[in-house]
This record gives sequence, C-alpha cells and structure tokens, in this order.
Amino acid sequence: MFSLLSLIRQGDTTAAIMFVLSGCFVVFVCSPIHELSHAWVAYKLGDTTAKNDGRLTFNPIKHIDPIGMIMILVFGFGYAKPVPVNINRLKNPKRDMALVALAGPASNIVLAFILNFVAYAIAYFGGNSQVTEVLYSFFFYGAYINIALAAFNLIPIPPLDGSALLPNKAYYKYMMYEKYAMIALLVILVTGVLDKFLGVVSIALMQFISIIPSLIFG
Repeated sequence: MFSLLSLIRQGDTTAAIMFVLSGCFVVFVCSPIHELSHAWVAYKLGDTTAKNDGRLTFNPIKHIDPIGMIMILVFGFGYAKPVPVNINRLKNPKRDMALVALAGPASNIVLAFILNFVAYAIAYFGGNSQVTEVLYSFFFYGAYINIALAAFNLIPIPPLDGSALLPNKAYYKYMMYEKYAMIALLVILVTGVLDKFLGVVSIALMQFISIIPSLIFG
C-alpha cells in the first residue's frame, strides 16, 4: 500500500512530495467528480435532494470533508462529504440506490484509468529525464489513490458506498449501528489491517487497468 507514511519511512522525499501533490489533485478534482457522480445519477433517477443542496457541482468546497481530506493526503484513501439522497424519491429505491452508490467508485476507476494511461504515455515518450520521472510519479500516484478510493468506498459499512449494495435486512441492521461500524472501521485503520487489504486490492486493480496502456506502450 502506497502512503505518505510508507514513502517517508523509505526515505524517498521526492516520491512523498509527489504523493501529496497527487493527493491534492484527487481532493480538489477527483473527489468532487466522485460526489458529483452520486448527485447526477440520483438526479437522473428522480431525486433532486442533492441538486437542491448545491451538490450537483464541480466546486470542491461543496464536497470536501476535512478528516476525509487528511486521510487521502496521508493514507491514500478517504472520503468526501456524503451526498444527501432521499430514497423515497427514487423510482425503484433498492436498485436506484445501488446505482447511485456505485456511481462514485465507478468515476474513480475511470479517472484512475485515464491518469494511468497518461503516466504510461509520459514514460514512453518522455525519455529518461527527471521531468519525466516527476510527471510519471504524479499521474501514477493520482491513479493509485483513485483506485484506493474506489476500493475503500466499496467496503459494505455505512456510510460508505458499499453499504447500499447490502441486502435490505442487513442494510437496515447496519444503519442501526452505524456509529459503531465507523468506530470499528477506525480501529481497523489504526491496526493497519485495512492498509494491507486495500493495498492488495488496489495493486490488483492497478494491474487490471494497466492492461490496455501496457499493450499500447509496451
């Protein structure tokens, strides 16, 4: 699992700086797209709650959560301010809620593919220069953080997006203990278990989205 702490421990100052810069790009560009995707899909499926709340926008100020932002910059995964959704306004509540939930992680995977493709192109055309290395690191870490965000948000614990994919009975039971679920998530985060899990999943997904650019650029 790439993180600011692991790069600092390795003594790679340049990589650590690029990780933070990539994290800032994700916080101010990619996370708003993630939340906007939730809001847009909900709006298209009949719920105007997010639109009325001003969340149907690219403006990062509307979406940033301070703790989630710090997590992204330090750990490489985190969250933004949840988009409000009124499930009663959706035409097919269970199905549509799942679509709304999946929209955010899906946007991160698409963004990761684009950034990773650009990283491959830079490495292929840029030659062996310091500028090439810096630019490659920026786009590679940007892709990796997006993948980690997608994986993190698909964990089936409220209020993460993956909770919307649970069966109704399990979902409502989870919601009853939402605050305890988040405490458990934080404990797992502190112990490092979540880092290892997300690291394995993120690396596997990075390899998957690298298939096409590796075939093109070799």
